[in-house]
Formats: sequence, structure tokens, C-alpha cells
Amino acid sequence: MAKPGHLLTDWRPEYPDFWSQTGKSIANRNLWISVPNLLLAFSVWMVWSMVVAKLKLVGFKFTTEQLFWLTALPALSGATLRIFYSFLVPILGGRLWTTISTLSLLIPAVGIGLAVQNPQTPYWVFVGLALGCGLGGGNFASSMSNISFFFPKASKGNALAINAGFGNLGVSVMQFLVPIVVTLGAFAPVVGAPQISVEKGVESQVWLQNAGFVWVPFILAAAVAAWVGMNDIASARASFAEQSVVFKRKHNWVICWLYLGTFGSFIGFSAAFPLLMKTLFPSAPVMQLVFLGPLVGAASRALTGWVSDKFGGQNVTHWVFLALAAGVLGVLHSVGGFGAAPSFALFFASFMWLFFWTGVGNASTFQMIPAIVRADMPRLLPNTAAPVRLKAAEMESAAIVGFSSAIGAFGGFFIPLAFGNSMKATGGPATALFVFLAFYLSCVAVNWAFYGRRTSLLHAPQTPKLEVAA
Repeated sequence: MAKPGHLLTDWRPEYPDFWSQTGKSIANRNLWISVPNLLLAFSVWMVWSMVVAKLKLVGFKFTTEQLFWLTALPALSGATLRIFYSFLVPILGGRLWTTISTLSLLIPAVGIGLAVQNPQTPYWVFVGLALGCGLGGGNFASSMSNISFFFPKASKGNALAINAGFGNLGVSVMQFLVPIVVTLGAFAPVVGAPQISVEKGVESQVWLQNAGFVWVPFILAAAVAAWVGMNDIASARASFAEQSVVFKRKHNWVICWLYLGTFGSFIGFSAAFPLLMKTLFPSAPVMQLVFLGPLVGAASRALTGWVSDKFGGQNVTHWVFLALAAGVLGVLHSVGGFGAAPSFALFFASFMWLFFWTGVGNASTFQMIPAIVRADMPRLLPNTAAPVRLKAAEMESAAIVGFSSAIGAFGGFFIPLAFGNSMKATGGPATALFVFLAFYLSCVAVNWAFYGRRTSLLHAPQTPKLEVAA
């Protein structure tokens, strides 16, 4: 239970006076404490993609198919955990759950640091550690659900974009930091002896265990900050039974499909990009470049939330999926899918394009959720007062944010697996890319049918308002 000073018993962000005098500063404090906790969660979740790319170099005898499986498993467990995490904030409170979920990151971080030091460590141990990294993936659902309660509708899209965007930045931070820390032997007396890495016939010493151990002090600091500085909102409390009503909502499942296309692509490409680049272009400086993709995707998400607030998430989402389809065509051309010679420059540029638009789409799809739920509430609860519908809309919006993030995260499993199966069956990634292309075009159609066309509920001229004026 939160101490009285941490429990907010009066929380009315839709009232302008309350928001400007009290609410905004509290909400922003919780947001900026949430950000580093989520950043660390993403770092630990995706650290496996960097560790996997180094395993063969230090003596582990795994096949390419086994390695692609290891890159896919954290996304599978992370996505599955998100389903449960998405409902925990209203049950336990955001402050307590943020602290607990951040501390849980110590399990995979320390486990990786121990396991990679022995080339005889069996494959099943690495499977377990890969699944354990999913503890970081689960955090996103609860973090976004928690932050959604703190902000009014007018700034909710931007707040969620900041939390998610800087959280997503953890992937890029990890991909930038890990290649540096694994070369540092300054902490050898604490972390253990180095391994011998053999790359292109050149031997060097690496401390691959640092890829896990480096996060430990930051995890502890972030957990303390969450416990000391965050708040719980009394009115946000709800049981699982109350939240589970979203499973009956049609729009919950539609948003899940769209978010699978945006965030699923971001996290899936983030997981597969290092190994895919290394496999297709062995001479490319993989470890020096891979961090740029998640950096572009995270930055575009954090910085473009306002675009959807201004122009409508449904309109932005339409162009996002067309842009993603164009990006896949660029990747196909770069790997010889249309008969041209493979081009690393086009391959890299096309993936940067894809990462950018996944970030924009992540922000736009989440911006749509509270608008969709509020627009549909008068139909769902026609005989209730506006304040009751407002509270129901806030609860359902938060639940859909969390649950759709869970479904979207499965893209992090399917995309590396699709690339791995395509490489095994045909020797190249073209088959997987054609599947992605068809999926993005389906998302264009789904978004238009439910939200983009002029007769959708988001364009209804007489949409009842739920906001409460002071």
C-alpha cells in the first residue's frame, strides 16, 4: 500500500483549474520517473539481440536457426507477460508495480552475466534466459496504462508518446552501449575473466558478461526513484473483472491489429536487424550501426505525438502503413528481391525509413485509443451521467492501451522467426518481406474501414463530449 503522501485521493485532470494548479506538476513528475524505468526495461528486453550476435564469436556452437530463435523468444515471453501486466496497475497501483517490475529486471541481467562466461552452457539455459528477458517487455503495458491515468485527453497522446518514445530509446541505448562495455576489462575482478572473440580471423578479448551486469546499478537506482517519487491514483483502482470488459469491445481488437503493425514492426525489426544485417552483409560494421534503427524509431515516436493530437491519429496512421509498405519494397529491392544486385546502402536506408514510420505509427495508434473509447461510450452506456462515462472511458482506455501493447509485442516474435524461416527455406528474406507487405496493406484497409472514412465514429459530427469543464 502507498503511504498517504503517495496516494492521490482527488484526481481530476480534466478540470482546467485543478490541472494547471496541481495536476500537471504531479503528472509530469510521474512521467519523467516512468521514462528511465521503461528505458531500462526495453534495454534488458532487447539486450539478447546483441548478445546472440556475439555468441558464435566466443565459442558457442549454435546454428543460425537456433540464433534466430533466441532473438525471437524474448518478444514471445514479453508479449505474453504484457497481457497480464496490462491489468496490474489498477489492481496494485502504479507506484508499487513500477518498483517491483523494475527490480525483476535483475533476474535476466545477472543471469546473462553468469551464463555467457562458459561456452559449455547448454542451449536450454539460453532459451530460459531469452524468455527471462521478456520481463522487460512486459513492463511497457503496465507503464503505459499507468501514465494514461495521469493526463487529460488533450495531452494524453503526447504524454504516452514521450513515455513510450523515450522508453523505446532503451533499445538504441543498449545497442550503442553494449559494444562498448563488452570491451572494457576494468571491472574484471568483479564480473569475471574475458572470453576470446574470433572475428574474421582476428582474436580479441571481450567481457560479454558486461552486457548483462552493466544494467544492475541503473535498475536499482530507477526502482528506488519509482518508490520514492511516484504516486498511485485512488480513482484508477479497478479489479480484473471490471477491466476485462474490454475483451468484449470490438475496437480493442481492431487497435490490436493496427498496433501489431506499428509497434510489432518496431520491436521485431529491432530484434532481427543485427543478425539479419550480419547474415546478409557480413562485411558491414553491424555493431557500429544497429543502434541507429531503434534510435530513429524511438525519436520519431517521442517527437511526433503532437502530430496525431493535431491532425487525428486515424489520418496519420493511414499514411504510416502506406509508408511502411513502401519501405518493405525498398528492402526487397536491396536484397535482390526484384533481380537487382544486393545493395547494403539501400538496405540500411530502407530500414531507417521503416524504423522512422514505426515510431510515428506507434504514437498515432495510441493517440486514437482514448478518442475511440470516448466517442463510443454514449452508445455503450446511454443511460449514465457524463462523469460516470468519463471514468469508464478512462479505465477502458488504459486497459486497451495495455492489452494492445501486449498483442503488438508479438511482432517481436513473429518477425525474427519469419526471417529465420525464410532464410532457412529459400536462403534469403524475400518471402518474409512479401508477407510483411501484405500485412501492411491490410492495415491500411482496416484503419480506413473503421476510423479513416468520413462515416466512422471518429468523424461523427455530433460526437458527444465527455470532458468535464471546471
